[in-house]
Amino acid sequence: MFGFSGSPVDPRSAAISVGAAWAHAPYPVIIADRAGDLVELNTAARLLWSDAVRGDRLRDTVPSWLAEAHERFTDGTSEDPGQAAGAVADRFFEAHATSADDGDVVWWLIDDTDRRLAEKALAGARQRSALLADVSSQLLSTLNLARCTEATARMATDHLAEAALLVAPPQGRRHQLTYAYRGGPVTRVTAPVDVQAVPGLAEALQGFPPVPARWINPADLPDWVRPADFTEPVGSVIVAPLPGHGVPAGALVLLRSSREQAFSGDEELFARLFAARAGAALSAARLYTEQASITSTLMRELLPPRLESVHGVEYAGAYRPARDNERIGGDFYDVHPGTDPAEETLVVLGDVAGKGLDAAVLTGKIRNTLHALLPLAADHERTLTLLNSALLSSHHTRFATLVLASVRRRGSTVELRLTSAGHLAPLIVRGDGTVEETATRGSLIGALPKVTSATAHVTLRPGETCLLYTDGVTEARGGPLGDELFGEHRLKRVLAECAGLPAEAIVERIQMLTAQWVGSGSHDDVATVAISAPRAADLTVAAGQTRADGTISRRNG
Repeated sequence: MFGFSGSPVDPRSAAISVGAAWAHAPYPVIIADRAGDLVELNTAARLLWSDAVRGDRLRDTVPSWLAEAHERFTDGTSEDPGQAAGAVADRFFEAHATSADDGDVVWWLIDDTDRRLAEKALAGARQRSALLADVSSQLLSTLNLARCTEATARMATDHLAEAALLVAPPQGRRHQLTYAYRGGPVTRVTAPVDVQAVPGLAEALQGFPPVPARWINPADLPDWVRPADFTEPVGSVIVAPLPGHGVPAGALVLLRSSREQAFSGDEELFARLFAARAGAALSAARLYTEQASITSTLMRELLPPRLESVHGVEYAGAYRPARDNERIGGDFYDVHPGTDPAEETLVVLGDVAGKGLDAAVLTGKIRNTLHALLPLAADHERTLTLLNSALLSSHHTRFATLVLASVRRRGSTVELRLTSAGHLAPLIVRGDGTVEETATRGSLIGALPKVTSATAHVTLRPGETCLLYTDGVTEARGGPLGDELFGEHRLKRVLAECAGLPAEAIVERIQMLTAQWVGSGSHDDVATVAISAPRAADLTVAAGQTRADGTISRRNG
């Protein structure tokens, strides 16, 4: 109602007088007596109840929630008299009662629909934002492509649809299909399917915007679109692209049965937002998987090889990178067997300056170059000269040290030619425990225009071993105070204790002792190779297999 100045007066104020002005109030007003009979309605109220007339029972005219509120107000049983709320047709109102001077009750109805709709929309937006954040968190928490794909399909059925199909980009003429339905398992198959049979699917796989759901007739969908155990008739379909990093990550097909409400425009928009988050996660997982596969392939070529007993000579090697989370580094070794027992086997052990992947790349270059130089390997000096020239002409600025060993068995003994190129001289472990340092020396590889070297000739009797090692052994820093080098003297003492042991046992013991010496401290790459002349009892039996001529036997290194 209005006061004398014409300004609105709060309808909830107590004991107001009812005059003609209330009839033109901008909100509905109903007057009823205390017996529950309708006295009057204003113009706004008649828009809601056009058939109501004076004397009608209030309970027969207005919704039950308002009639019951009137009864509570008139008999004084309500703890909060004069207030109620409820729906009238498709609107929502708050009702406030005041007593007129003549004892009638005036109900003022305030339309609260828009506020409630705004609050509902805000709550929905917050819920969708929280859901999208949860989707991103869950999907980006794994870089495993299979798990990410299954999680996408499962979350789609949890929040968007009763069933979902994720179609991966084509692999030749086949697609990987991931199915999920609410309450059922996630399944994956790879099959040749006609994506043109689903409206918008071929376009979605190319990254084009989706077609509206109302344009897709569920009855025209091929059988392969729905999960095998999802038997409900499909009533509504969404096909959404899964955008990736540069290339599409696939497409998502959402299915609702005819029992469920069809997808609304807001739900279609939310489905596209969901698909965008899922596509980013899938694209990241696919990129990681591809890179991991490439890295694994390249890594196999850079890892030290497994060593075997060849032509009656025992070989064993061990390698430990500087960082526990890496598999490769700057130390390396290779064994290139001769084509027959009469030819020498070339053993190479080296150390590239630096650590990690950069050093490993150069080790790969050196190993490949040496493999190409195998026909010239009988001449150590020439081999080192050609390798030095190759490194000087490359873009690498690192240098390397290495030692070459040409090995051949003659009867019960093993003859070696050892040439060091700036590397630590190999050590010989005799049968009586004596440890000798070989007389070989030379200049670094990849540092100077000219390489100088000196070759030592060594003969191993049965049970004796030649050890090639990198400075990661002798320069391992640790001990009681953590600042003492393992040193050459400890290495020689350990080797003396290993006299007569197989090559594999020697390298394992050295690796174990240096690891214990370093403890949890940092260390350089550690590589060791042992070359042993088999004891007399082992000349014809190795790794559980007997050879008639004793020339070739195998043992895993």
